Amino acid sequence: MKVHQVRAHRSDENLPREEQLAWKLAQLAADTTAFADVDDIDSAVVDMVVNRVIDDAAVATASLGRAPVVAARAQAMAHPASGAAPSQGTGSTVHGAPGRYGPEWAAWANGVAVRELDFHDTFLAADYSHPGDNIPPVVAVAQHVAASRGPHGGATGADVVRALVTAYEVQIDLVRGICLHEHKIDHVAHLGPSAAAGLGTLLRLPTEQVFHAIGQALHTTTATRQSRKGEISTWKAHAPAFAGKAAVEAVDRAMRGQTSPTPIYEGQDGVIARLLSGFGHVYEVPLPEAGEQRRGILDSYTKEHSAEYQAQAWIDLARRLGEQQPALRDPSQVRSIVLHTSHHTHHVIGSGANDPQKYDPTASRETLDHSIPYIVAVALQDGGWHHERSYTPERAGRPDTVALWQKTTTVEDPEWTRRYHDPDPMKRAFGGRLEAELADGSRVVEEIAVADAHPAGARPFARADYVAKFRTLAEGVLDDDEVERFLDVAQRLPELEPGELSQLTVRARVSTPAGGLF
Repeated sequence: MKVHQVRAHRSDENLPREEQLAWKLAQLAADTTAFADVDDIDSAVVDMVVNRVIDDAAVATASLGRAPVVAARAQAMAHPASGAAPSQGTGSTVHGAPGRYGPEWAAWANGVAVRELDFHDTFLAADYSHPGDNIPPVVAVAQHVAASRGPHGGATGADVVRALVTAYEVQIDLVRGICLHEHKIDHVAHLGPSAAAGLGTLLRLPTEQVFHAIGQALHTTTATRQSRKGEISTWKAHAPAFAGKAAVEAVDRAMRGQTSPTPIYEGQDGVIARLLSGFGHVYEVPLPEAGEQRRGILDSYTKEHSAEYQAQAWIDLARRLGEQQPALRDPSQVRSIVLHTSHHTHHVIGSGANDPQKYDPTASRETLDHSIPYIVAVALQDGGWHHERSYTPERAGRPDTVALWQKTTTVEDPEWTRRYHDPDPMKRAFGGRLEAELADGSRVVEEIAVADAHPAGARPFARADYVAKFRTLAEGVLDDDEVERFLDVAQRLPELEPGELSQLTVRARVSTPAGGLF
């Protein structure tokens, strides 16, 4: 890895294109010397790509009947494939819908489905991300061009693997080096460029075209993080899908010769100067050198529970403590529960966010998902977590839960903040220390560093766990033979022929109501 220093420049400094971060990302995407063939990629990386394709499909399947997903799917179905000549592509498939649709709209609908339950993979460093959000746009475009006889056609499963290796690498490396949330910029600003880079690898585009696609994707996906603050709305699931759709459209424009704002990161009115830390601040972004393996995906981790990632370890701790210390489940026996944790957890999903909605029993599911006091109270009482039952209005409004919830707060602990940012991914900690004071004067003090499913946790997720997650979330949504069909196709991803890529979509028992304007 080489660390690149990135800062804002005045226009009269004339920063050469080759020294701009977007160009370096584009070079990474266009450089296939390390993986011209899927056999050249580290086998652990290939296996993890397959795991994450299964993971994305699992959480998308579980969300197919939810309102935001139904709406996004209906929008996509209003944009069927144009019936263009095979040399121009034949459209993409959408989870839960028959037919083929424009690739940007398939990326949109599938992106919302993947993101809706906040239940797929994560990477946390200087910023945070859900790199599995790259999968819908990459798969959609691969399906679209699979049957094409043009210069970018004939995409295979191996091409999808190569593209996702790039997309994960770019997003994770941006997250390692550039913090967005301290400036209240939504983290999907790292997703637009990574998806564009992944598509550049998929289509084997030249560096210049990928460069312009990355610049356009970044420019159109920078937004404030109000979507994750206060009364969190259904847009939370749409934001990354919008970034994926924007990346598809940016690549299409770049392939037609359209250019981008330059320098997009370093310019006098660019992202760093006007949206991030401004002139004088130097960001350090690590990127693989030419020919170097891209292993970024191995530093990411998925979720066992449908909740914000910083809640994963707390759910595991709370479900154990609730069984070991039954008094913690009874608000009449608890004076207070204080979670000593990192700056990020305290200020984003804890009481440090100063969002009254995080203590409101009538709050939206999206808000409860970002309330660690609520999550700990329910996990203590229920001894587990469920992606639907744990969020129902009846569950959130239960009087004993509300009482326990109100007694649960967070505080920032400098040591847990330090551990959250440890440079070694296997030492990085996302949990904290729970200190409970009981009514009888006794105390319960326990801590947890990482979730059980984390690579450094008690039960790291492996292929069998991803498959089991898919089976569990598909129950009641897919027929048994459809479950087996999809798992077979997904696990053969590196060997899939172009004609098989359309099968990377689930066929569900879900009706799609019409609606909207189009």
